[in-house]
Amino acid sequence: MSTAEGPRSASSPRRPTLDPASAAIRNAVRAALAVAESSVPGLIVAVSGGADSMALLHATAFLHRRGEIRARAVTVDHGLQTVTAEVADRVAVTAESWGVPAEVMRVSIDAGEEGLEAAARTARYAALETARAAAGADWILTAHTRSDQAETVLLGLMRGSGTRSLAGMSPLAGRLMRPLLGLDRDRTEASCQAQGIEIWNDPMNADTAFTRVRARQLLAGLEAQLGQPITANLARTADLCRADADFIDAHAEAAGQTIRGAASVPVEVFTALDDAVLSRVVRDWVISLGVPGQNLGAVRVAELCALICDRRRGRLSLPGDTEVVVSDGRAVFQPAAKAR
Repeated sequence: MSTAEGPRSASSPRRPTLDPASAAIRNAVRAALAVAESSVPGLIVAVSGGADSMALLHATAFLHRRGEIRARAVTVDHGLQTVTAEVADRVAVTAESWGVPAEVMRVSIDAGEEGLEAAARTARYAALETARAAAGADWILTAHTRSDQAETVLLGLMRGSGTRSLAGMSPLAGRLMRPLLGLDRDRTEASCQAQGIEIWNDPMNADTAFTRVRARQLLAGLEAQLGQPITANLARTADLCRADADFIDAHAEAAGQTIRGAASVPVEVFTALDDAVLSRVVRDWVISLGVPGQNLGAVRVAELCALICDRRRGRLSLPGDTEVVVSDGRAVFQPAAKAR
């Protein structure tokens, strides 16, 4: 992996003109880091070797050399393909050739019940957080673009999800920062091409066995057929939904504080809530009592809300061998082993 950008010779005193795509990426990183408390923030830059992450690495390497940030490149090798070990090592060498310290973190993936994509994502973020803590860095930067955001919203629509899911990925979540959410994937590809950056095209990104790959292909087909900027519109939908979801979540958080962890709650506590807040409070309530959130879908939450608001005696089974029983004006959570 290499880049066309290098040291200037004595015969070329003028700095070469920066291509618009690379300039936009540098500016996006600078804008995102405006929230940083440190004047020279420490960053873990997640790099896979693809165009998005290599363009991000190139931009952060420039800022690192200028002393605006302290960057460290981290490549997580999931070991899902034989070539990934070589790609990860090559990425690390490239990062260091650009002046950025780098490391490769190798993880093992157990698909389990959550599936391969989700398991790989969980392992990747855990590894990145480990690297951030070890380095004492302020933020983890990932190269998700507006194109990724649109795919995320489309997947939420396909699942029939609520506002929070349609809000897509947040530009800032905990110590995770996504500075490129305002840029399309073609911008990162243009940057790599202009700077002569070698990239790795992961064959899994073309494997239609994965739902996200099919969503990506569907988006491209819809834009071509309808002649509409669907990617940009879906990303804007995410921004609008995120603002709404944040507002409602704040109200739900306050409303649910008093019942979190309580196995028996008066039904009136729930029925006094607006529907939008109710579903969030009910979901948070049972999760606080041990129900695995990844197995608690919107349909089951809606059924539980209906049971509680109906006020009549009844019961509903929940994931994790648990259930909620409504009786005598109370909603009681109990393990299935203690029921009946």
